[in-house]
Amino acid sequence: VALIRAELADPGLLILDEATSAVDPETERALAGALKTLAQGRTTVSIAHRLSTAEAADLVLVFDAGHLVEAGSHEQLVDGEGIYAELFSSWQGNTQRT
Repeated sequence: VALIRAELADPGLLILDEATSAVDPETERALAGALKTLAQGRTTVSIAHRLSTAEAADLVLVFDAGHLVEAGSHEQLVDGEGIYAELFSSWQGNTQRT
């Protein structure tokens, strides 16, 4: 319902706070297309703990203990040696086992 309201309001800035946190991975994949369509043509800030959400972003900001510690594209951060790369490696290992 909230996504429909956002589409109808047609905001220039869209803030998604844990938009897929309460859904299973299958539902998250289904929602990804709708969120991508909704984000087109507007600035979108997506607050997420799920790395699958961060993968789709143009710019990923990584915070640790309230401080910005990394910034870059998903690819840049995965290729680095920081927190994001560690989290992504761990996440990949966990998702490949399930």
